[in-house]
Amino acid sequence: MPTILRVGPYRFFIYAGDRDEPRHVHVERDDIIAAHHTDLVEAWHDYFGN
Repeated sequence: MPTILRVGPYRFFIYAGDRDEPRHVHVERDDIIAAHHTDLVEAWHDYFGN
């Protein structure tokens, strides 16, 4: 899984095999992984703009 960003103890990465799911980014810290769905960010941006 390619890492796209590291911030402090957090690693942000994508998994190419998640093709049937909405776009999202995985976040890992101390062997705990969560997924953040980016469509929510896009909806915010579409409504409020830059």
